[in-house]
Amino acid sequence: MMVVSMASPLDLDQIHTFLAIADTGSFTRAAEEVHRTQSAVSMQMRRLEERIGKSLFAKDGRVNRLTEDGERLLAYARRLVKLSHETLAAFDDSSLEGQIRIGMPDDYADRFLPEIMGRFVRTNPRVELSVICEPTSNLTDLIRRGKLDIALVTQCDEARSSEVVRREPLLWVGSTSHMAHEEAILPLAVGRASCAWRRAATEVLTAQGREYKILFTSWSAQVVIAAVLAGLAISVLPECALRPGMRVLGEAEGFVTLPDVQIGIMRGHTMRPEIVNAIARHIADSLDNISVPAADAVLGFDSETSALARAKWPRQKALEPSW
Repeated sequence: MMVVSMASPLDLDQIHTFLAIADTGSFTRAAEEVHRTQSAVSMQMRRLEERIGKSLFAKDGRVNRLTEDGERLLAYARRLVKLSHETLAAFDDSSLEGQIRIGMPDDYADRFLPEIMGRFVRTNPRVELSVICEPTSNLTDLIRRGKLDIALVTQCDEARSSEVVRREPLLWVGSTSHMAHEEAILPLAVGRASCAWRRAATEVLTAQGREYKILFTSWSAQVVIAAVLAGLAISVLPECALRPGMRVLGEAEGFVTLPDVQIGIMRGHTMRPEIVNAIARHIADSLDNISVPAADAVLGFDSETSALARAKWPRQKALEPSW
């Protein structure tokens, strides 16, 4: 295969076509995506392979799968295209402009905010974001009173309906370095009395006939997490709130499955619906692509164990957040 001088820059059109093939698994469908003929797409990929000096695709039946080198290029290609979009947006006088008020619970902010807001601000440099961290019940009230334009919340009930964009299991968690879950009277760190996650946990324990005591009560996820990591109590957390040093407690430890958490978007009445719609789409896309380093990496489970655990988590009605 001919290798072109490494001083020659990559062609972004070829990169766009490469991504289309990677996403569709087909030269034919990719040709439709990029509005080119199949022969033109094939020619682009031959030139890209010559430029890289590696084979990027291998035939697998009727599907074109990426080679190991193709997989390596994929991550760089997505970054190149994203940077291209950000650069154009920075010089686009017709781009979105204005101020938007967004709210979310602190546990969601800690896990999701850096990626979601970071990318949105870079691609929309004229938009000023004001972020408020409050529990879902407070965010719902702020939306109703016109104090927020959009909020990322936990879908709770029909009265506070949201557009669900992510589902996660609600998990019993303790510390990997302590055995609080084995105490005769189970110590808990949970949300306030009105919290449905707290009610779900205590109802399960009561049904099991297991004694418990509530040692810590807070709307703040960080307070609850600190109590768990210190080995002072166990809690119930969504998968996104797991931290290194935590362990998920399951049937082997005597803890039954809890309802799922549904994360949704609520929109307020705003004078800038175009910005709200844009950030809502951005949040939905970002959450769909964000992976949570939960039981697999954070807790040291192997992929097979984690897959089996996930397969046993039922998809039930979601409850309100603990904080």
